Amino acid sequence: MASRRPDSFDGLGYRGRDDPFYGASYPVRSAGAPAELQHHHWVTTPPDIPGSRNLHLAERTPQYDEPQAEPGGPGVSAGWDAPQPGVPPAEQLNRFAGFGIGLVSLFTENVLAHPCIVFRRQCQVNLHARCYHLTPFSAIAVMYRITKAQGPKALWKGMGSTFIVHGITLGAEGILSEFTPLPRELPHRWSWKQLAGHLLLKGLTAVVAIPFYCASLIETVQSDIVRDDSSSGLLDCVREGMARLLGVGAPHSRRLLPLSYLLFPAALHAVLRYAIAASVQRAALWLHQRGRKQRPDPSNPVDAYFPELVAAWVGSLVADIVVFPLETALHRLGLQGTRTIIDATDGVVATGNGGSPLVLPVNTQYDGFSDCIHAIHRKEGRAGFYRGFGALLAQYTLHGALLAAARTLLRTFE
Repeated sequence: MASRRPDSFDGLGYRGRDDPFYGASYPVRSAGAPAELQHHHWVTTPPDIPGSRNLHLAERTPQYDEPQAEPGGPGVSAGWDAPQPGVPPAEQLNRFAGFGIGLVSLFTENVLAHPCIVFRRQCQVNLHARCYHLTPFSAIAVMYRITKAQGPKALWKGMGSTFIVHGITLGAEGILSEFTPLPRELPHRWSWKQLAGHLLLKGLTAVVAIPFYCASLIETVQSDIVRDDSSSGLLDCVREGMARLLGVGAPHSRRLLPLSYLLFPAALHAVLRYAIAASVQRAALWLHQRGRKQRPDPSNPVDAYFPELVAAWVGSLVADIVVFPLETALHRLGLQGTRTIIDATDGVVATGNGGSPLVLPVNTQYDGFSDCIHAIHRKEGRAGFYRGFGALLAQYTLHGALLAAARTLLRTFE
């Protein structure tokens, strides 16, 4: 992973795993450098983990058979565990601390939070559910019941496909930026033309990834009760995405919407979420720097890495809250006509005695994006746009709690 130029910025922090086709980046500050060299290096998702060592020009990977020299000895390439010339042991420790902080954040966002993403999407597409799960308490209770009834795999399905879609998105963004004049990153002094081209690139990337995103959406909401594990594979997301793009493969119902109906809401969702998250992240960093009474210590991993991570967390949270209604409509349109069967989200885990079934099909009949918006508002009210909102709150609460725990742990070792 190559670092971006120090004079570049695209402003987006960590993304929720729930939206895998969005690019993201966050700043990494070089700890221990002189004040005049303290620049922000903005890197593209998947991000460089803070504290990790990347090779630069004129460097090569150290070999195991190379002779070991004294620490700091000139002219000899040391191994990974040997201290770098001129780098004090305290800075090496801080780099490892930053590496651990980055791992905690990435693991929480992409792995631990996946059950919240699965349940949120199931709530968004279940228009017949009586409970909207607007608070994390009801959402967590039903998630526990589903896991208890179907096993721990019930809310961990589709995680591999989200990583595949994320990789497709990054590749599409890189290819489009190479063969078009659309900038993949913005300089600090950008023009309105550059900004428009940058946002257009984000929208086009979402358009390219939308068939694979719909295939991943089906994998995450499909109930494990009706899933055939023998015929499922890691690359099913790619195969189903190509089948959706070419209009071949498994038969669907006549209510299946053409991909052309999904292009505008997908691009609008991607651009809005990116712009909001980037703006909030920059504002949070500016407020943090302005509110500090003393100059931050670059050798302290808490001062070096946590402001950026917290700003990215706040930016992603605000962006997901703002675009939540648009995401609900996009998910319903993408799932319509695919004959998908989801888990019942009302908390009933057994049939009989007037109870609801364990699973239910998704039956929607929207004519397009505008019809979906009006139908949700007319039949379900404004709260219908926020079905599963409690799972989103639970997801960011878990992420924020682990970041706070890591910060407290580092403070105790200072």
